[in-house]
Amino acid sequence: MGRKFPIFLDIEGKKIWVYGGGKIATRRIQTLMEFGPLLEVVAPEALTEIEKADRRGELVWRRKRYQEGEIPKELFMVLAATDDNEVNEKIYRECRKKEVLVNICSNRNHCMFQFPGIALKGELVIGINGGGENHHLAKRWTDRIRKEVEEDGERDDC
Repeated sequence: MGRKFPIFLDIEGKKIWVYGGGKIATRRIQTLMEFGPLLEVVAPEALTEIEKADRRGELVWRRKRYQEGEIPKELFMVLAATDDNEVNEKIYRECRKKEVLVNICSNRNHCMFQFPGIALKGELVIGINGGGENHHLAKRWTDRIRKEVEEDGERDDC
């Protein structure tokens, strides 16, 4: 699999569904929330962070499992991060059929895009990608860059 071209998308106000309520889904949801999409989480159970975000009105949590045929064509993007690879694959097939951007956490070959590590400061957005192969390297660099970006505001360069 070749390298991916980095692209920065405006997702503010765009409809994005996330299937799953565990650690991976929660990390991705927290990252997405920084960019203002209309998030809907589909999961029978979810971590506390998702439950709290739902109560605050930052997203909608539908407490249910994926059902074939339920993904609307007008969605901008879908992330499948359930703990069931078979369900993730069904979501992938439905999204491909409906031409909805999709990322499957359990199969990098069934991703129309890869989810990057992100470092933010104001309007500065830095995305880091390990090519779907080396998540530890991408995380290590994401953490290093986040620390550098945070420290940049603390320096007195004058």
